[in-house]
Amino acid sequence: MEIRLLEYALAISKNRNFTKAAESLHIAQPSLSKQISKLENELGVQLFIRKHGNITPTPAGVRFLKKAKKIVLMRNDLIREMKEVNQGTSGELIIGSTAVTGGHVLPPLLQEYKQRYPNVQIKLVEESTKQLTSLTAKGEIDIAILALPIEDTYLTTKTMFTESLNIVLPTKITSWMPSHIQNLLTPSQIQHASTLSLESLSQCPFILLKQGFGFRNSVLELCAKSGFQPQIEFETSSIETAQSLVKNGLGVTIVPNMVVHQNSNTQLTYFKINSNPTRTLVFAYHHERYLSSPSRALMNVFDELNNQN
Repeated sequence: MEIRLLEYALAISKNRNFTKAAESLHIAQPSLSKQISKLENELGVQLFIRKHGNITPTPAGVRFLKKAKKIVLMRNDLIREMKEVNQGTSGELIIGSTAVTGGHVLPPLLQEYKQRYPNVQIKLVEESTKQLTSLTAKGEIDIAILALPIEDTYLTTKTMFTESLNIVLPTKITSWMPSHIQNLLTPSQIQHASTLSLESLSQCPFILLKQGFGFRNSVLELCAKSGFQPQIEFETSSIETAQSLVKNGLGVTIVPNMVVHQNSNTQLTYFKINSNPTRTLVFAYHHERYLSSPSRALMNVFDELNNQN
């Protein structure tokens, strides 16, 4: 059995259509159909149900595709590893991260990385936590920067750092604020207050990230531990947008400490949460796949920079 036949079957499974699969493989559709029929005859099982142009794998096809994907990935990893033996740290590195994490963690890291490894071509993938986890598990991302916990058992992790979480309020007092929050934001009190309890915000409108972002789940869990379910006023895919909404008096949000350090907006007020919750960022990668030299180099560069600070 030729590996190219495995790739053909995987392309059909991905596209759910012979014509689209043939286009992605740059071969003629009749040729693709003939090759899959040949493969099915060789195996003695039907791999796909062909019905009204919609192609779905049979139960036997599901089992075949799962193992075929592993074989193709192992072949690709082997080729990549052998090239690295000859060429050193070069080639392509696909890094996944959410927008807020990537925007704060990656720029200084990649600046140093590119100076050391100019022959590595870097591709950035910004998606939700759910999407990044899935893409990394599928082998479509080499290494992702995610927050614990990681639910996918195919992924292993290396700790980057742990940071605190912060409440963000508008500097200007607004009508939805309870009296104790309004009092806290008066000029005479704000200089003396550094922490705030989540319970004190239970009646405030919250601005959260959309579903699929791990940080959203962290905030909801924190609120649940504090005995309330937040009143969600707005949802966004950007923490920067969330802060802009807060700045304009539309609610309260929670952000990781890295955002506080790089934000000097005088229209926002940050408070530590008195229960001192944290989140831990990690490098995540597929534990059954070859960890490429560019991926290992990225983690090493981060460790060196982190030790200098």
